[in-house]
Amino acid sequence: MKYREDKYGNKLSVLGFGCMRFKKKLGKIQMEATEKQIMQAFHNGVNYFDTAFIYPGSEAAIGEIFEKNNIRDKVHIATKLPPQLMRSTEILDKLFSEQLKRLRTDYVDFFLFHMMGDIKLWERLKSIGIEKWIEEKRASGIIRQFGFSFHGNSEMFCKIVDAYDWDMCLIQYNYMDEHTQAGRKGLQHANAKGIPVMIMEPLRGGKLVNNLPADAKRIFNEHQVQHTPAQWAFRWLWNQPEVTVVLSGMNSDAMVEDNIKTANETEIGELTANDEAMLRNVVKAINAKMKVGCTGCGYCMPCPQNINISGTFSAYNRRFTDNSFAGFKEYVKCTTSKENAPASKCIGCGKCEQHCPQGIEIRKQLKEAEEAMEGPAYKAVSNLVSTFRKK
Repeated sequence: MKYREDKYGNKLSVLGFGCMRFKKKLGKIQMEATEKQIMQAFHNGVNYFDTAFIYPGSEAAIGEIFEKNNIRDKVHIATKLPPQLMRSTEILDKLFSEQLKRLRTDYVDFFLFHMMGDIKLWERLKSIGIEKWIEEKRASGIIRQFGFSFHGNSEMFCKIVDAYDWDMCLIQYNYMDEHTQAGRKGLQHANAKGIPVMIMEPLRGGKLVNNLPADAKRIFNEHQVQHTPAQWAFRWLWNQPEVTVVLSGMNSDAMVEDNIKTANETEIGELTANDEAMLRNVVKAINAKMKVGCTGCGYCMPCPQNINISGTFSAYNRRFTDNSFAGFKEYVKCTTSKENAPASKCIGCGKCEQHCPQGIEIRKQLKEAEEAMEGPAYKAVSNLVSTFRKK
């Protein structure tokens, strides 16, 4: 495994384990499979594990696995807490204590303010005494380093970077988002200030691998250097010296194995001008077909109407990036179960939009998905499924 250093000289694996997408069954994390994959990554040199207070079951799962395998002192835990929940330092202490219990540890290596998309959030935290709280936790050793995760534009990102002497930050960054979100501009700004940058959504929630448009697949297949789409996405990131750790939400043995192999093989500066041009053409091919820039993070859920928002957008995109029948089948599967409702059930409450890191106009896009996906064929199949369920 290759390593890059943080602000204090600690060696962090270039591949980090994103702990939001653990494999689940009936809503519960499949612990046996998750433990196997985490330990597979650990034994191959992965030492950075990223979780959060709002990832259901995640903190408790890795806490149990690290304790069971006696590796807590051999790994770096990064966890996050939304500023919106921090109404006072007393409340913050209570929430952080809960995180320590879940993680079965008496300290965390990296503590991040989750989804800091606006400088006003930082100003509000300062008003409740957050800077003193940070220094107290740092002095006691209960938190080693402080940072923030970010969704927003590069201008706002740079303002937040400049507002405090951060130890690190976490941004959404991939070859599709080179000039959106914090972007390359934000990455280089943080790096210039000596702030390590961790990367989330390297595959845009799997969109840079699954259901790629035919034109994008053709561009990859015709390139003189052959890698899988996932390998290209990771290589594009590790090619850049400003990138410290790239998180991957690994939930299969094969994914862990492939990502480790790519991490071990990739060198800084290895991509050629032709490689970069090829990826720009892939971006054009994807953008020509994509309808909604949803990454499937799930922050918009749960929906009060039980609409599977990310599933709806996945099927909607697939209709145009893959083919209409594939998109139709996916939409039927994700909207006709007992647990999930179709886009047409949206009541326009807007709760989802308050939490979307991508700033998607979800209500508008759900309406467009309804118009595209819920034609006569869908209604017939939906009625058939409903009748069968009643019997």
